[in-house]
Order: sequence, then structure tokens, then C-alpha cells
Amino acid sequence: MRRMCTRQAILFVTYFTLLFGLSACAASYDTRSVPTQTVTSPPPTVTATVTFTPSPIPPTPTPLTCLTQPGVIQQDVISYTNPPQEFLIYLPPCYGELEDASYPVLYLLHGQTYTQDQWLRLGAPNIADQLSHSGETVSFMIVFPDDRSWNLQAGAGFGDRFIKDLIPYVDKNYRTLAERGYRSLGGLSRGGGWVVKLGFEYPELFGSLGLHSPAIFKEDAPYVEKIVTNIPEENRPRLWLDVGDADRELASILVFEEMLVRNNYIHEYYFYAGDHSEIYWGAHVQEYLRWYAQAWQAELVEQ
Repeated sequence: MRRMCTRQAILFVTYFTLLFGLSACAASYDTRSVPTQTVTSPPPTVTATVTFTPSPIPPTPTPLTCLTQPGVIQQDVISYTNPPQEFLIYLPPCYGELEDASYPVLYLLHGQTYTQDQWLRLGAPNIADQLSHSGETVSFMIVFPDDRSWNLQAGAGFGDRFIKDLIPYVDKNYRTLAERGYRSLGGLSRGGGWVVKLGFEYPELFGSLGLHSPAIFKEDAPYVEKIVTNIPEENRPRLWLDVGDADRELASILVFEEMLVRNNYIHEYYFYAGDHSEIYWGAHVQEYLRWYAQAWQAELVEQ
């Protein structure tokens, strides 16, 4: 309405300016009986007619080509830890172009005897691209920490490096949404054992925990239930647990799941066909990533 009033005012002023100007010239013509050049010349205010020209429609923004391209995987290292903490990081499509955007972050831990590229072989980055391109989920980062020194005693353990060094480093050097609700931790086999230990010890850091055929550390078994009971119910992270029916860790995982039920820990438990292998995990990676992303989608909708 404000624009129409302004245009009407311009029309109104222009109309009366022209009307009064012509009237004044007509009066002069009647008195002198001789036409003057100023009568036939366009009045100076004629340029106001440009206001009647509609404003051009702004061009449609060109879609970012990166929206259909894959994300980027980078190698990084924290050199000041002992040993240096290496990791791979998946940056979602358009991370480099959308410089003001920040993203949820998922940490995925690999299994024993493997390295930081295990989840890459299982297809995690490709699936994250598909979810982002389709708009099914929000775009997110994935960090793949290296734990190849699992059998060495050099320096602080992986758990200390992960909590005290890696998470702060990633939040400082990459555009993460550095809040509990936008940070998730998942792992398979030995990596799942780390999730049990670190996720329950530091529930204030993670909104979701994913346990994929977790090999729970035997030395932690007596303390796991105590740690769980010490977490107030309102601070308990979302929890996913899955295992194959032929998994070598099945017995201990069933005991763990019974403990969760006994302590009223709300969780999702999936019992599939399969063993303790990359064939099994690879068949479920898409399901895993969708589950992690569901929480971030809900957080953003609430805001």
C-alpha cells in the first residue's frame, strides 16, 4: 500500500503541475494575443513521466552448481598431541561457497585394526551427498578420527585426545554448530566401544549416540551401568543400538541392552541378520545417517 500511495502522490503532483503550468501559459496568451515559445515547449516537469514505467523484474538468482556436486573430503592432523591425532573430514556440498553457513557434525569411529578411511569405504560420504542433494536431510559434516595406535601406549589415550583436543579443534577450525544438539557420536565394533565409554561419560557433549555392533571394552563393563544411572534422564543422549544375529559380540550386546531396559534408558534397538563385518555395516550405513540427521532436522524446525 505504501508504494501505491507514493506513486499516486507523484501522479497527483505531476498532473496539477502540468495543469497549472498550462493554465498560466494560457492566461498569458489571452492577455498578449501573441503566442510565445514557452507555450508549445514541453514543461520542465515532463521528465516525471518516467515514474510510470514499471520497475524491471529482478533476475532470478542462478542456482549454485555446488548443490548438485559432491562434498569434499580433507585430511587434517592435530600435530601437538602425542601421537599426532589424524583425521579425515567430510565437508558437505557448497561448504566453500556458503561462507556464512554452519553445520551439524557427526563423529564416526572405526573398528579395531582399521584406520580413518573405513567409513569412507562403507560409503558414508556418498550417502551424505545423496541425502543433502535430495533435501531429505540437512547438510552436515562428518569427522573420521584415526585410532590406528589402539595397541600402543604412546602419550595420552585416544579417548583423551578425542575429548580434549579433537572436538575443540574441529569447532575452532571448521564452521560447526558447536552445541550438544548438533553434535553426534557413532562407531562400529571397537569404535562402538568408544561410544559407550565416551558418550556416557560426557553426555553433555553429544545429542545422539550410535552403537553399531559395539565391542564394549571388558574393563569398562563393571562401570557402564553405574555411569548410565548417573546420567539424569533429561540429559540422556538419543541412543541407537544394532547388531547382527551372527555377530561374535552378540552375547555381550544382549547383556548391555538388558541393562538399558533395566534402567529405563529410552533407545532404539535393531536386531538384523548378519555378522560382524563390513558387509553387514555397509548394508545399513544409509539407515544410520538418516537416524543421526533426524535429530538435527527436528532441532532446526523447533527454532
